[in-house]
Amino acid sequence: MTADPNASELVDDFNAALASLTAPGGPFGWTVREVNGVPVRVYDNAMPDMRAVWAMSAAHGDKDYLVYGEKRYSYAEAHARVRALAHHLRTAYGAGPGTRVAISMRNYPEWVLSHWAIISVGAAAVGMNSWWTRPEMEFALNDSEPVALILDGERLERLGPACGEIPLVVARHDGDLPASALPWEAVADPANAPDALPDANIDPDDDALIFYTSGTTGFPKGAQLTHRAVVHNLMNMILLTASGDAARAQRMARSGAEEPPPEAPPLVALLPVPLFHVTGCNCVLHTVTIAGGCLVMMYRWDAAEALRLIEREGVTVFTGVPSMSREMLQHPDWENTDTSSLRSMGGGGAAIPTDLVRRIDDGLSQGRPGVGYGLTETAGIATAISNEFYVANPSSVGPLVPCMEAIVVDENGATLDPGQRGELRLRGPNVMKGYLNRPDATAEAIVDGWFRTGDIAEVDDGGWIYIKDRIKDIVIRGGENIHCSEVEEALYELDQIAEAAVFGLPDERLGEAVAAAVVLVPGTELDEAALAKHLDGRLARFKHPRDVWFLDEALPRNANGKFLKRELRERFASTP
Repeated sequence: MTADPNASELVDDFNAALASLTAPGGPFGWTVREVNGVPVRVYDNAMPDMRAVWAMSAAHGDKDYLVYGEKRYSYAEAHARVRALAHHLRTAYGAGPGTRVAISMRNYPEWVLSHWAIISVGAAAVGMNSWWTRPEMEFALNDSEPVALILDGERLERLGPACGEIPLVVARHDGDLPASALPWEAVADPANAPDALPDANIDPDDDALIFYTSGTTGFPKGAQLTHRAVVHNLMNMILLTASGDAARAQRMARSGAEEPPPEAPPLVALLPVPLFHVTGCNCVLHTVTIAGGCLVMMYRWDAAEALRLIEREGVTVFTGVPSMSREMLQHPDWENTDTSSLRSMGGGGAAIPTDLVRRIDDGLSQGRPGVGYGLTETAGIATAISNEFYVANPSSVGPLVPCMEAIVVDENGATLDPGQRGELRLRGPNVMKGYLNRPDATAEAIVDGWFRTGDIAEVDDGGWIYIKDRIKDIVIRGGENIHCSEVEEALYELDQIAEAAVFGLPDERLGEAVAAAVVLVPGTELDEAALAKHLDGRLARFKHPRDVWFLDEALPRNANGKFLKRELRERFASTP
């Protein structure tokens, strides 16, 4: 797919609208302030914390907020349940600023309500990956030391005796509970909710969320996302949408159009991605909440069910990984499903192939594609673009959000000129405070206030970013970041393995699949079945290699002794 011949004009219109909205005195004007010792651009009208964001949503009253199956929660009921749970967290566990409460469950309404209750009392919500095995869950609990754990019955059974003495609140479980546990309904009963949230003195730079991301040692790292960071991500989402609307209106006025563009329909978002990631939580949940929209939740990803919900609920926004959009467009039910309500389809978590941008644009009768680029460590988006602006320039992930600064550096850390390719580094109020309990990893990731993304990029003169490759040794499978060293460590627990290299291979549905090349110790035997059995219980299933090659020769290495994974990828990419 080639760029639209009018791409330059569209980009200029968008940049002009962005500049107008962020001008001094404008709704998104900013001032450079020192945050945690780093000079960053802070929006002058930024909300003080996420508790204030939640409080604003109370005005939506009886409007639908959450839909799960046949159950619907209004904003009024959600606020009552959040108030009840917040008071329990404060009085029973002492939750407040400086403490943490963990959440471990599927995308249930209880996840959303727990999240708001936790951050409204000033504690940090620790989002645990619901796919984790027991050892992975134990690691996160020991690392974050929460004063309480809110989980569903499935995670309770998985954690088993490892729950220990930690206080538990258990949702969606019909069996017996441990002595340290209370049922969700008993502590989040709207009938017993006080009239107001408990008081909380929250500093903008207090932790709001801890989301875990893969680490170079094989252990995940907890990114500390502050209230300021999460608020600025939310404002960035709002600003980029407003910029597109303003640019479109200006262009219509320039063309002599007399009628204003039609009013946007109420926001109804389908949530197919996990809430324990920044995409699902910070970019979808928070945006829906502040807009007074409706969040339609899924038990698990299923393209046919997604199409059914889009038609039934009149979904206007679909945000997922690229494979989800492709699966829906290719599903036999697509042609017979009413998708006319959709105004936006796309997301992030992995690069969107340009052919998929075209397929989305052609497949939607009323909507257009959209994309966002960001990381856990940036609390959400660093760039985003949608509609005709994206279609006109599908190779870009859009303009940098105005509160952030970007530089591209070479291997020595020297800043490169626009258009030159190097590592992308970012600075802004939405960059994480650091990795929990990992000062060395924090110092490696943030250099002189600049976050090292590990991505190879180009930035043009207008500030639009083009992601070209990545430095970090990860596989992005369906939006899930899988660190190769974590899988390699598990493989090396097998005495039969002398060498192991894990890498990603292209996968049409998921973007990438995990693959491994191994060399056995002479005289030993191992097959794929035994290897898979070893990994069961050690790693979540999505981290298991789809393909394994047992080699007779040593793995290729460079002069420093590092495996040449690019060579392995090229060698096995076309191997059936």
